[in-house]
Amino acid sequence: MNNPNHVQLAFADLHTHTQASDGMNTPAENVRLAAEAGLGALAITDHDTVAGVAEALAAAEQHGIMVVPGVEISTMEDGKDIHILGYYFDITDTMLLQRLEGLRRIRDERNEMILSKLRELGLQITMDDVFAQLGRDLLPDESIGRPHMADTLVAKGYVSDMKEAFDKYLAQGAAAYVSPPRITPMEATEWILEAGGVPVMAHPGLYGDDDLVARIFDKSRLAGIEVYHSDHTPDDEQRYLKLAEQRSLIVTGGSDYHGERQGKVFHGPLGGRKVPITVVQQLRDAANK
Repeated sequence: MNNPNHVQLAFADLHTHTQASDGMNTPAENVRLAAEAGLGALAITDHDTVAGVAEALAAAEQHGIMVVPGVEISTMEDGKDIHILGYYFDITDTMLLQRLEGLRRIRDERNEMILSKLRELGLQITMDDVFAQLGRDLLPDESIGRPHMADTLVAKGYVSDMKEAFDKYLAQGAAAYVSPPRITPMEATEWILEAGGVPVMAHPGLYGDDDLVARIFDKSRLAGIEVYHSDHTPDDEQRYLKLAEQRSLIVTGGSDYHGERQGKVFHGPLGGRKVPITVVQQLRDAANK
């Protein structure tokens, strides 16, 4: 881990994605952007993989900021996609790596199901098209996500931009959306804890069901909640700050930066949502316990 003693900057973005999942940039590029934004710390939280963490840690030495090893695990509860962030776990933990590999296989199956539904709707798109639009080979432990399919829909002229691709076809409840059976948020929480990490609920405001959010906290050992997120409103932030206070949760936040597609930043710019760097120490302390 990077030496925190030489880091004087006051804020951290604890939710970003790279080419290891559905981000546009390499991990090193995210670190460079974080340094240019004046951040003191950055988390790499790719979907169901830690493939980008090592490169980011190496780049952090060059740029003089901290990198927080992380992951965003896809789960399901009551028919809703729920995402669980994990921080400061052992990225070499064999059991966790095997479990994440299993989740990526489910993601691959889901992708083929989405493409099949798109073709049923008259949109001629294949996985070969998606890879052609990606323009590079996937590295080990990287994966394809819905933003890659949205890119291809735009490139083929079926939609005008990413938002239309998700609203019309790819978001939950849209025409081509599918979600195969997944693990529960409680299981993901235990996976992270067993690997020595700190589990946090990602962007609760996106689920549209605060009763469900509360029930998940009742049933799990989640240690934190992502209060600050690019898609949260000020009202969302106040509600989840109150929930965090009631349940003694670590308050985290991040941009959910995925990079720029068709001239637009997906979710929000890197550093656009951040928390005091003291939160990084809270996460480290929780992991050390």
